[in-house]
Amino acid sequence: MIRGRKPKPPFIAWALALLAAALLGGCEGGQSALHPAGRGAEDIAQLFWWMWIGGALIWAAVMAIAFYVTQARPEAHSESSARWLILGGGIIFPVVVLTALLSYGLAMMPELRSSGDADLRIAVAGEQWWWRVRYEGDAGGAVELANEVRLPVGRKVIIELSSPDVIHSFWIPSLGGKVDMIPGRVNQLVLEPTRTGVYRGVCAEYCGSSHALMKFEAVVMPVDEFDSWLAAQQQPAQAAQNATARQGMAAFLRNGCGACHSIRGTDADGSMGPDLTHVGSRLTLAAGTLGAQVTDFEHWIAHTHRIKPDAYMPAFDMLPEAELRAMAHYLSELK
Repeated sequence: MIRGRKPKPPFIAWALALLAAALLGGCEGGQSALHPAGRGAEDIAQLFWWMWIGGALIWAAVMAIAFYVTQARPEAHSESSARWLILGGGIIFPVVVLTALLSYGLAMMPELRSSGDADLRIAVAGEQWWWRVRYEGDAGGAVELANEVRLPVGRKVIIELSSPDVIHSFWIPSLGGKVDMIPGRVNQLVLEPTRTGVYRGVCAEYCGSSHALMKFEAVVMPVDEFDSWLAAQQQPAQAAQNATARQGMAAFLRNGCGACHSIRGTDADGSMGPDLTHVGSRLTLAAGTLGAQVTDFEHWIAHTHRIKPDAYMPAFDMLPEAELRAMAHYLSELK
């Protein structure tokens, strides 16, 4: 230590750390709870900032008392004033602030859960380690896809959350809060997006070895584009457009992929794995682990367990390279 230089008081270091955390917490992004794009997320972000202010006030009061009692001379204050200083700044003030914050948080809960005037209902099941998403079509036919949730902007949506295996937690930080998905019951989450864009969703509850590889995209679209998209999703898969795609479709069926996956309009009618009817139109593959290019499909089919440990889908690395490429080409064209 340099002689004559006094060390900085600890509370200054803590104040700088708190300020840095606040500045970093304000960073924008597709997975930021402090960059809201939905009614629920806006309320949660506002609650966060009020809690931050309340916590900062309590911290400042406690630090001020600590600074005063360590710097003031003992005879500068009486025992009575010291008692009231501790009671007021250390007990009464924190209790009042925390009670106000609790009341404010509880008061917003009914509105966050209100689903009476919802425009759309979606069922999402968290599975190890992907997301099964189901829409009810206008004519009563269900539309099932995976690892991608599309929502109309400005519309209130009820998402029914369930799980067939372990506890998962559904969370799109930019759109709303998180809700657990518990086997044996159905929970509800109400979302009302306010801005179009693509936002990242995650599983926020540890659910096994590939928990960190269980992401999804939430795409908020204008209402007319959403309606057109949903109508297109109700259609069966388009026929193979060229010889390579036809070879890939034949390989898909020949190798038993249709026992687990469904492609509407073909003989593939499995239900264990994701529906692949329009898999080529999705933004990602394998629950946000890969892109959606031909090479990504090929890599996933051949090296499934290298990409996602303990995934239930078997790897098909024993297939000839040409067959793998044809299958990947076929799947990528299922728009």
